[in-house]
Amino acid sequence: MKAIILAGGSGTRLWPVSRYGLPKQFIKLNGGKSLLCQTVERLAAVVPLRDIFVITNEDYRFHVQSDLRSVSPAIENNVILEPVGRNTAPAIALVMKYCLEKLKCAKDEVIFICPSDHIIEPVEKFAKYAHQAEAAAKAGRIVTFGIKPGRPETGYGYIKKGGAAGNGGVCKVEKFAEKPDLKTAEKYLKDGNYYWNSGMFSFTIAAMLAEFKAFAPEISRRLDAPLAEMTADFKNMPSISIDYAVMEKSKKTAVLPIDILWSDVGSWDSLPEVIKPDSDGNVKVGDVLALDTKRTIVMGENRLISTIGLEDLIIIDTVDALLIAKRGQAQRVKEVVDQLKERKRKEVVEHLTTYRPWGYFVVLEEGPRYKIKRIVLKPGQKVSHQLHYHRSEHWIIVKGTAKVTLGRKTTMVHENESTYVPKSTAHRLENPGKVPLEMIEVQNGEYVGEDDIVRLNDIYGRGTKK
Repeated sequence: MKAIILAGGSGTRLWPVSRYGLPKQFIKLNGGKSLLCQTVERLAAVVPLRDIFVITNEDYRFHVQSDLRSVSPAIENNVILEPVGRNTAPAIALVMKYCLEKLKCAKDEVIFICPSDHIIEPVEKFAKYAHQAEAAAKAGRIVTFGIKPGRPETGYGYIKKGGAAGNGGVCKVEKFAEKPDLKTAEKYLKDGNYYWNSGMFSFTIAAMLAEFKAFAPEISRRLDAPLAEMTADFKNMPSISIDYAVMEKSKKTAVLPIDILWSDVGSWDSLPEVIKPDSDGNVKVGDVLALDTKRTIVMGENRLISTIGLEDLIIIDTVDALLIAKRGQAQRVKEVVDQLKERKRKEVVEHLTTYRPWGYFVVLEEGPRYKIKRIVLKPGQKVSHQLHYHRSEHWIIVKGTAKVTLGRKTTMVHENESTYVPKSTAHRLENPGKVPLEMIEVQNGEYVGEDDIVRLNDIYGRGTKK
Protein backbone atom coordinates (compact mmCIF):
# COMPACT_ATOMS: atom_id res chain seq x y z
CA MET A 1 0.00 0.00 0.00
CA LYS A 2 1.16 3.52 -0.82
CA ALA A 3 0.07 6.36 1.47
CA ILE A 4 -0.38 9.72 -0.27
CA ILE A 5 -0.75 12.98 1.63
CA LEU A 6 -2.56 15.89 -0.03
CA ALA A 7 -0.63 19.04 0.91
CA GLY A 8 -1.36 21.60 -1.79
CA GLY A 9 -4.06 23.57 0.01
CA SER A 10 -3.58 27.25 0.80
CA GLY A 11 -6.56 27.68 3.10
CA THR A 12 -6.76 30.68 5.39
CA ARG A 13 -9.46 29.54 7.81
CA LEU A 14 -6.89 29.86 10.61
CA TRP A 15 -5.83 33.37 9.62
CA PRO A 16 -3.80 35.26 10.81
CA VAL A 17 -1.56 32.30 11.70
CA SER A 18 -2.30 30.42 8.48
CA ARG A 19 -1.63 32.40 5.29
CA TYR A 20 -0.94 31.56 1.67
CA GLY A 21 2.82 31.66 2.26
CA LEU A 22 2.55 29.34 5.29
CA PRO A 23 -0.76 27.43 5.22
CA LYS A 24 -2.24 25.28 7.96
CA GLN A 25 -0.39 22.05 7.15
CA PHE A 26 2.94 23.71 8.03
CA ILE A 27 1.98 25.43 11.27
CA LYS A 28 2.53 23.97 14.74
CA LEU A 29 -0.67 23.92 16.74
CA ASN A 30 0.17 21.17 19.22
CA GLY A 31 3.09 18.94 20.09
CA GLY A 32 5.76 21.21 18.62
CA LYS A 33 5.51 19.62 15.16
CA SER A 34 3.70 20.76 12.05
CA LEU A 35 0.44 19.08 11.13
CA LEU A 36 2.17 17.62 8.07
CA CYS A 37 4.92 16.08 10.22
CA GLN A 38 2.29 14.61 12.51
CA THR A 39 0.49 13.14 9.50
CA VAL A 40 3.68 11.50 8.20
CA GLU A 41 4.49 10.02 11.60
CA ARG A 42 0.93 8.73 11.97
CA LEU A 43 1.09 7.02 8.57
CA ALA A 44 4.40 5.42 9.55
CA ALA A 45 2.31 3.18 11.80
CA VAL A 46 0.44 1.97 8.71
CA VAL A 47 3.10 1.62 5.99
CA PRO A 48 6.92 1.85 5.84
CA LEU A 49 8.23 5.42 5.58
CA ARG A 50 9.50 4.75 2.05
CA ASP A 51 5.88 4.22 0.93
CA ILE A 52 4.68 7.64 2.13
CA PHE A 53 4.50 10.39 -0.49
CA VAL A 54 3.26 13.99 -0.46
CA ILE A 55 1.56 15.69 -3.39
CA THR A 56 1.93 19.46 -3.33
CA ASN A 57 2.76 22.41 -5.59
CA GLU A 58 5.99 24.20 -6.41
CA ASP A 59 5.30 27.02 -3.92
CA TYR A 60 5.29 24.55 -1.01
CA ARG A 61 7.86 22.06 -2.26
CA PHE A 62 10.64 23.23 0.06
CA HIS A 63 8.32 23.41 3.08
CA VAL A 64 7.28 19.82 2.39
CA GLN A 65 10.85 18.63 1.87
CA SER A 66 11.95 20.31 5.09
CA ASP A 67 9.18 18.58 7.06
CA LEU A 68 9.89 15.21 5.45
CA ARG A 69 13.61 15.64 6.19
CA SER A 70 12.82 16.30 9.85
CA VAL A 71 11.06 12.92 10.02
CA SER A 72 13.67 11.04 7.96
CA PRO A 73 16.22 12.33 5.41
CA ALA A 74 15.55 9.15 3.41
CA ILE A 75 12.11 10.42 2.34
CA GLU A 76 12.74 14.13 1.71
CA ASN A 77 12.33 13.58 -2.03
CA ASN A 78 9.08 11.60 -1.75
CA VAL A 79 7.28 14.55 -3.32
CA ILE A 80 4.85 14.60 -6.24
CA LEU A 81 4.47 18.05 -7.80
CA GLU A 82 1.09 19.23 -9.03
CA PRO A 83 1.65 21.89 -11.74
CA VAL A 84 -1.51 23.84 -10.82
CA GLY A 85 -4.32 23.32 -8.35
CA ARG A 86 -7.22 21.40 -9.86
CA ASN A 87 -8.92 19.98 -6.76
CA THR A 88 -8.72 16.41 -5.48
CA ALA A 89 -9.89 14.32 -8.47
CA PRO A 90 -7.10 15.45 -10.86
CA ALA A 91 -4.61 15.27 -7.98
CA ILE A 92 -5.54 11.64 -7.33
CA ALA A 93 -5.29 10.90 -11.06
CA LEU A 94 -1.76 12.36 -11.07
CA VAL A 95 -0.88 10.27 -8.03
CA MET A 96 -2.01 7.07 -9.75
CA LYS A 97 -0.03 7.88 -12.88
CA TYR A 98 3.04 8.60 -10.77
CA CYS A 99 2.65 5.30 -8.92
CA LEU A 100 2.26 3.35 -12.17
CA GLU A 101 5.09 5.02 -14.09
CA LYS A 102 7.65 6.14 -11.51
CA LEU A 103 7.12 3.61 -8.72
CA LYS A 104 6.27 0.72 -11.08
CA CYS A 105 3.20 -0.21 -9.02
CA ALA A 106 0.84 -2.90 -10.26
CA LYS A 107 -2.77 -1.93 -10.81
CA ASP A 108 -3.84 -3.94 -7.78
CA GLU A 109 -1.74 -1.67 -5.52
CA VAL A 110 -3.83 -0.06 -2.78
CA ILE A 111 -3.60 3.72 -2.51
CA PHE A 112 -4.48 5.42 0.75
CA ILE A 113 -5.27 9.15 0.40
CA CYS A 114 -5.41 11.54 3.33
CA PRO A 115 -5.21 15.29 3.98
CA SER A 116 -2.09 16.81 5.52
CA ASP A 117 -3.69 19.00 8.17
CA HIS A 118 -5.87 16.77 10.35
CA ILE A 119 -5.35 15.67 13.93
CA ILE A 120 -6.17 12.01 14.65
CA GLU A 121 -5.63 10.08 17.88
CA PRO A 122 -4.76 7.47 19.01
CA VAL A 123 -2.38 6.38 16.26
CA GLU A 124 -2.74 2.66 17.02
CA LYS A 125 -6.50 2.78 16.54
CA PHE A 126 -6.12 4.77 13.32
CA ALA A 127 -3.65 2.19 11.97
CA LYS A 128 -6.13 -0.61 12.68
CA TYR A 129 -8.87 1.23 10.74
CA ALA A 130 -6.45 1.91 7.85
CA HIS A 131 -5.69 -1.81 7.52
CA GLN A 132 -9.42 -2.61 7.58
CA ALA A 133 -9.91 -0.19 4.71
CA GLU A 134 -6.96 -1.74 2.86
CA ALA A 135 -8.59 -5.17 3.04
CA ALA A 136 -11.88 -3.78 1.72
CA ALA A 137 -10.04 -1.98 -1.09
CA LYS A 138 -8.36 -5.23 -2.12
CA ALA A 139 -11.85 -6.71 -2.38
CA GLY A 140 -12.73 -4.05 -4.99
CA ARG A 141 -14.28 -1.35 -2.82
CA ILE A 142 -13.49 2.36 -2.90
CA VAL A 143 -13.53 3.09 0.81
CA THR A 144 -14.14 6.43 2.45
CA PHE A 145 -13.66 7.01 6.16
CA GLY A 146 -16.70 8.25 8.07
CA ILE A 147 -16.10 9.89 11.45
CA LYS A 148 -18.67 9.24 14.18
CA PRO A 149 -20.05 12.74 14.92
CA GLY A 150 -19.92 14.08 18.45
CA ARG A 151 -22.01 17.18 17.82
CA PRO A 152 -24.35 18.66 15.17
CA GLU A 153 -21.55 20.12 13.04
CA THR A 154 -22.52 22.40 10.12
CA GLY A 155 -18.98 22.72 8.73
CA TYR A 156 -18.62 19.15 7.42
CA GLY A 157 -20.22 17.08 4.70
CA TYR A 158 -21.92 13.87 5.85
CA ILE A 159 -22.15 10.26 4.65
CA LYS A 160 -25.17 8.11 5.49
CA LYS A 161 -24.24 4.49 5.93
CA GLY A 162 -26.37 1.61 4.69
CA GLY A 163 -26.07 -2.10 5.34
CA ALA A 164 -22.88 -4.14 5.60
CA ALA A 165 -20.73 -4.26 2.47
CA GLY A 166 -18.75 -7.40 3.28
CA ASN A 167 -16.37 -8.22 6.11
CA GLY A 168 -14.17 -5.79 7.97
CA GLY A 169 -16.80 -3.35 9.20
CA VAL A 170 -17.33 -1.44 5.94
CA CYS A 171 -20.86 -0.45 4.99
CA LYS A 172 -22.65 0.54 1.83
CA VAL A 173 -23.07 4.25 1.23
CA GLU A 174 -26.71 5.21 1.20
CA LYS A 175 -25.99 8.83 0.30
CA PHE A 176 -23.56 11.73 0.53
CA ALA A 177 -24.94 14.92 2.09
CA GLU A 178 -23.70 18.49 1.71
CA LYS A 179 -22.83 20.65 4.71
CA PRO A 180 -26.18 21.00 6.52
CA ASP A 181 -27.79 23.80 8.47
CA LEU A 182 -27.96 23.36 12.24
CA LYS A 183 -31.46 21.87 12.28
CA THR A 184 -30.51 19.27 9.67
CA ALA A 185 -27.23 18.50 11.45
CA GLU A 186 -29.18 17.84 14.65
CA LYS A 187 -31.39 15.39 12.74
CA TYR A 188 -28.31 13.63 11.36
CA LEU A 189 -26.85 13.28 14.85
CA LYS A 190 -30.10 11.88 16.24
CA ASP A 191 -30.47 9.45 13.31
CA GLY A 192 -27.20 7.73 14.20
CA ASN A 193 -26.39 6.57 10.66
CA TYR A 194 -24.72 9.78 9.46
CA TYR A 195 -20.96 10.26 9.66
CA TRP A 196 -18.66 13.17 8.94
CA ASN A 197 -16.88 12.91 5.60
CA SER A 198 -13.18 12.86 6.59
CA GLY A 199 -11.61 13.21 3.13
CA MET A 200 -9.66 9.95 3.55
CA PHE A 201 -9.95 7.18 0.93
CA SER A 202 -8.57 3.72 0.13
CA PHE A 203 -8.79 2.03 -3.28
CA THR A 204 -6.81 0.01 -5.76
CA ILE A 205 -5.46 1.78 -8.81
CA ALA A 206 -7.51 -0.54 -11.03
CA ALA A 207 -10.77 0.27 -9.25
CA MET A 208 -10.26 4.03 -9.43
CA LEU A 209 -9.13 3.91 -13.06
CA ALA A 210 -12.36 2.14 -13.95
CA GLU A 211 -14.47 4.72 -12.12
CA PHE A 212 -12.65 7.62 -13.75
CA LYS A 213 -13.35 6.03 -17.12
CA ALA A 214 -17.04 5.66 -16.27
CA PHE A 215 -17.71 8.99 -14.57
CA ALA A 216 -14.83 11.39 -15.32
CA PRO A 217 -13.85 10.81 -18.99
CA GLU A 218 -11.97 14.14 -19.28
CA ILE A 219 -9.63 12.98 -16.54
CA SER A 220 -9.54 9.37 -17.72
CA ARG A 221 -8.35 10.11 -21.23
CA ARG A 222 -5.42 12.12 -19.90
CA LEU A 223 -4.37 9.10 -17.84
CA ASP A 224 -3.61 7.28 -21.10
CA ALA A 225 -0.75 9.69 -21.82
CA PRO A 226 2.76 9.39 -20.31
CA LEU A 227 3.30 11.17 -16.99
CA ALA A 228 5.30 14.03 -18.55
CA GLU A 229 2.56 14.68 -21.11
CA MET A 230 -0.17 14.43 -18.48
CA THR A 231 1.71 16.90 -16.28
CA ALA A 232 2.19 19.36 -19.16
CA ASP A 233 -1.55 19.23 -19.89
CA PHE A 234 -2.58 19.35 -16.22
CA LYS A 235 -3.79 22.95 -16.42
CA ASN A 236 -6.56 21.78 -18.77
CA MET A 237 -7.90 19.24 -16.28
CA PRO A 238 -11.40 19.96 -14.95
CA SER A 239 -11.31 21.37 -11.43
CA ILE A 240 -13.45 18.92 -9.48
CA SER A 241 -13.36 17.08 -6.17
CA ILE A 242 -13.12 13.30 -5.97
CA ASP A 243 -16.51 13.30 -4.21
CA TYR A 244 -18.29 14.97 -7.12
CA ALA A 245 -16.27 13.22 -9.83
CA VAL A 246 -16.49 9.65 -8.53
CA MET A 247 -17.62 8.95 -4.99
CA GLU A 248 -21.21 10.18 -5.32
CA LYS A 249 -21.72 8.22 -8.57
CA SER A 250 -19.85 4.97 -8.07
CA LYS A 251 -21.47 1.70 -7.05
CA LYS A 252 -18.15 0.53 -5.58
CA THR A 253 -18.08 3.06 -2.74
CA ALA A 254 -18.22 1.95 0.86
CA VAL A 255 -17.88 3.78 4.15
CA LEU A 256 -15.81 2.62 7.09
CA PRO A 257 -17.39 4.12 10.23
CA ILE A 258 -14.65 5.05 12.68
CA ASP A 259 -14.93 6.19 16.28
CA ILE A 260 -11.76 8.15 17.00
CA LEU A 261 -10.53 11.58 18.02
CA TRP A 262 -10.49 13.48 14.73
CA SER A 263 -10.39 17.15 13.83
CA ASP A 264 -9.65 18.94 10.60
CA VAL A 265 -8.98 22.07 12.68
CA GLY A 266 -11.31 23.86 10.30
CA SER A 267 -11.64 27.02 12.37
CA TRP A 268 -10.40 28.58 15.59
CA ASP A 269 -13.59 27.33 17.26
CA SER A 270 -12.22 23.77 16.92
CA LEU A 271 -8.98 24.44 18.81
CA PRO A 272 -10.34 23.06 22.13
CA GLU A 273 -10.68 19.69 20.36
CA VAL A 274 -6.91 19.45 19.99
CA ILE A 275 -5.58 21.51 22.92
CA LYS A 276 -7.11 20.68 26.29
CA PRO A 277 -8.81 23.70 27.93
CA ASP A 278 -7.96 24.66 31.49
CA SER A 279 -10.41 24.51 34.42
CA ASP A 280 -12.09 27.73 33.21
CA GLY A 281 -12.56 26.38 29.70
CA ASN A 282 -9.76 28.56 28.27
CA VAL A 283 -7.27 27.46 25.63
CA LYS A 284 -4.02 29.38 26.09
CA VAL A 285 -1.05 29.19 23.73
CA GLY A 286 1.97 31.40 24.32
CA ASP A 287 2.59 33.86 27.15
CA VAL A 288 -0.95 34.41 28.44
CA LEU A 289 -2.22 35.78 31.78
CA ALA A 290 -6.00 35.34 32.04
CA LEU A 291 -7.94 36.88 34.95
CA ASP A 292 -11.67 36.19 35.40
CA THR A 293 -11.69 34.85 31.85
CA LYS A 294 -13.81 31.89 30.77
CA ARG A 295 -14.24 29.76 27.62
CA THR A 296 -11.83 31.95 25.70
CA ILE A 297 -9.17 30.97 23.15
CA VAL A 298 -5.98 33.03 23.37
CA MET A 299 -2.97 32.40 21.12
CA GLY A 300 0.10 34.62 21.03
CA GLU A 301 3.55 34.59 19.49
CA ASN A 302 6.14 36.99 20.90
CA ARG A 303 4.49 39.13 23.55
CA LEU A 304 2.53 38.80 26.77
CA ILE A 305 -1.26 38.84 26.38
CA SER A 306 -3.37 39.71 29.43
CA THR A 307 -7.16 39.34 29.61
CA ILE A 308 -9.59 40.48 32.29
CA GLY A 309 -13.28 39.64 32.63
CA LEU A 310 -13.74 38.08 29.19
CA GLU A 311 -16.02 35.25 28.14
CA ASP A 312 -16.45 33.28 24.91
CA LEU A 313 -13.89 35.13 22.81
CA ILE A 314 -11.17 34.17 20.32
CA ILE A 315 -7.95 36.22 20.44
CA ILE A 316 -5.22 35.32 17.95
CA ASP A 317 -2.17 37.59 18.01
CA THR A 318 0.68 37.58 15.50
CA VAL A 319 3.47 40.10 14.96
CA ASP A 320 1.58 42.01 12.26
CA ALA A 321 -2.11 41.09 12.69
CA LEU A 322 -4.60 40.59 15.52
CA LEU A 323 -7.90 38.70 15.31
CA ILE A 324 -10.62 39.14 17.95
CA ALA A 325 -13.91 37.28 17.47
CA LYS A 326 -16.77 35.78 19.44
CA ARG A 327 -16.73 32.03 19.93
CA GLY A 328 -19.02 30.48 17.35
CA GLN A 329 -18.16 33.14 14.74
CA ALA A 330 -14.80 31.77 13.62
CA GLN A 331 -16.12 30.57 10.25
CA ARG A 332 -16.48 34.25 9.34
CA VAL A 333 -12.69 34.61 9.25
CA LYS A 334 -13.12 33.85 5.54
CA GLU A 335 -15.04 37.14 5.19
CA VAL A 336 -12.10 39.01 6.74
CA VAL A 337 -9.65 37.29 4.40
CA ASP A 338 -11.82 38.05 1.36
CA GLN A 339 -11.96 41.75 2.23
CA LEU A 340 -8.22 41.87 2.83
CA LYS A 341 -7.68 40.26 -0.57
CA GLU A 342 -9.86 42.92 -2.20
CA ARG A 343 -7.71 45.57 -0.54
CA LYS A 344 -4.55 43.76 -1.69
CA ARG A 345 -3.25 43.54 1.88
CA LYS A 346 -0.04 41.54 2.17
CA GLU A 347 -1.17 40.14 5.54
CA VAL A 348 -3.24 37.58 3.61
CA VAL A 349 -0.23 36.24 1.75
CA GLU A 350 2.82 36.42 3.99
CA HIS A 351 4.04 36.76 7.55
CA LEU A 352 6.80 39.12 8.57
CA THR A 353 8.83 35.91 8.77
CA THR A 354 9.20 34.40 5.30
CA TYR A 355 10.69 30.96 4.72
CA ARG A 356 12.95 30.13 1.80
CA PRO A 357 14.70 26.87 0.87
CA TRP A 358 17.97 28.32 2.20
CA GLY A 359 16.55 29.56 5.53
CA TYR A 360 14.31 32.52 6.38
CA PHE A 361 14.13 36.27 6.84
CA VAL A 362 12.21 38.52 9.22
CA VAL A 363 11.12 42.03 8.27
CA LEU A 364 12.08 44.16 11.27
CA GLU A 365 10.94 47.51 9.92
CA GLU A 366 9.73 48.99 6.65
CA GLY A 367 9.00 52.49 5.45
CA PRO A 368 9.14 54.69 2.34
CA ARG A 369 12.34 53.80 0.43
CA TYR A 370 13.75 51.40 3.03
CA LYS A 371 13.33 47.95 4.59
CA ILE A 372 15.31 46.25 7.36
CA LYS A 373 15.52 42.45 7.57
CA ARG A 374 17.13 39.83 9.78
CA ILE A 375 18.31 37.01 7.50
CA VAL A 376 19.22 33.50 8.67
CA LEU A 377 21.04 31.25 6.19
CA LYS A 378 21.38 27.54 7.02
CA PRO A 379 24.85 25.92 6.95
CA GLY A 380 26.01 24.99 3.46
CA GLN A 381 23.21 26.93 1.76
CA LYS A 382 23.27 29.92 -0.57
CA VAL A 383 20.76 32.36 -2.01
CA SER A 384 20.33 32.69 -5.75
CA HIS A 385 22.84 34.61 -7.86
CA GLN A 386 20.75 37.74 -8.37
CA LEU A 387 20.51 41.47 -8.85
CA HIS A 388 18.06 44.27 -8.03
CA TYR A 389 17.22 47.22 -10.28
CA HIS A 390 15.58 49.47 -7.68
CA ARG A 391 17.47 49.03 -4.42
CA SER A 392 20.90 48.81 -2.90
CA GLU A 393 21.67 46.69 0.18
CA HIS A 394 23.96 46.92 3.19
CA TRP A 395 24.80 43.59 4.89
CA ILE A 396 26.01 43.44 8.51
CA ILE A 397 27.12 40.02 9.74
CA VAL A 398 25.87 39.25 13.25
CA LYS A 399 26.85 35.59 13.55
CA GLY A 400 28.89 33.19 11.40
CA THR A 401 30.90 33.80 8.25
CA ALA A 402 29.50 34.88 4.89
CA LYS A 403 30.93 34.13 1.48
CA VAL A 404 29.94 37.13 -0.63
CA THR A 405 30.14 37.38 -4.40
CA LEU A 406 29.88 40.91 -5.86
CA GLY A 407 30.30 41.04 -9.60
CA ARG A 408 33.39 38.92 -10.29
CA LYS A 409 34.90 39.33 -6.81
CA THR A 410 34.38 36.87 -3.93
CA THR A 411 35.28 37.73 -0.32
CA MET A 412 34.72 36.34 3.18
CA VAL A 413 32.85 38.62 5.57
CA HIS A 414 32.98 37.80 9.30
CA GLU A 415 31.05 38.74 12.44
CA ASN A 416 30.80 42.49 13.05
CA GLU A 417 31.90 43.21 9.47
CA SER A 418 29.77 44.60 6.65
CA THR A 419 29.55 44.92 2.91
CA TYR A 420 27.60 47.00 0.39
CA VAL A 421 25.66 45.76 -2.66
CA PRO A 422 24.98 48.53 -5.23
CA LYS A 423 21.93 48.56 -7.51
CA SER A 424 22.06 46.39 -10.63
CA THR A 425 25.09 44.48 -9.33
CA ALA A 426 25.05 40.69 -9.58
CA HIS A 427 25.63 39.18 -6.13
CA ARG A 428 25.30 36.03 -4.09
CA LEU A 429 25.36 35.25 -0.36
CA GLU A 430 26.60 31.85 0.87
CA ASN A 431 27.10 30.19 4.23
CA PRO A 432 30.24 28.02 4.02
CA GLY A 433 30.25 27.35 7.76
CA LYS A 434 28.71 24.78 10.09
CA VAL A 435 26.49 27.17 12.08
CA PRO A 436 23.59 29.33 10.85
CA LEU A 437 24.66 32.62 9.31
CA GLU A 438 22.75 35.59 10.76
CA MET A 439 22.90 39.09 9.32
CA ILE A 440 21.02 42.37 9.16
CA GLU A 441 20.14 43.64 5.70
CA VAL A 442 19.25 47.29 5.16
CA GLN A 443 17.61 47.96 1.79
CA ASN A 444 17.34 51.42 0.31
CA GLY A 445 15.77 52.57 -2.95
CA GLU A 446 12.67 53.73 -4.75
CA TYR A 447 11.15 50.22 -4.56
CA VAL A 448 11.89 47.53 -1.96
CA GLY A 449 9.30 44.89 -2.93
CA GLU A 450 10.25 41.21 -2.89
CA ASP A 451 9.61 40.93 -6.62
CA ASP A 452 12.59 43.17 -7.45
CA ILE A 453 14.75 40.06 -7.77
CA VAL A 454 16.27 38.96 -11.06
CA ARG A 455 17.62 35.44 -10.52
CA LEU A 456 20.60 34.69 -12.72
CA ASN A 457 21.23 31.25 -11.27
CA ASP A 458 19.56 29.27 -8.52
CA ILE A 459 20.45 25.87 -7.05
CA TYR A 460 16.83 25.36 -5.99
CA GLY A 461 15.46 25.60 -9.51
CA ARG A 462 13.43 28.78 -8.97
CA GLY A 463 12.81 31.18 -11.85
CA THR A 464 13.05 34.95 -11.92
CA LYS A 465 9.95 35.50 -9.81
CA LYS A 466 10.32 36.19 -6.13
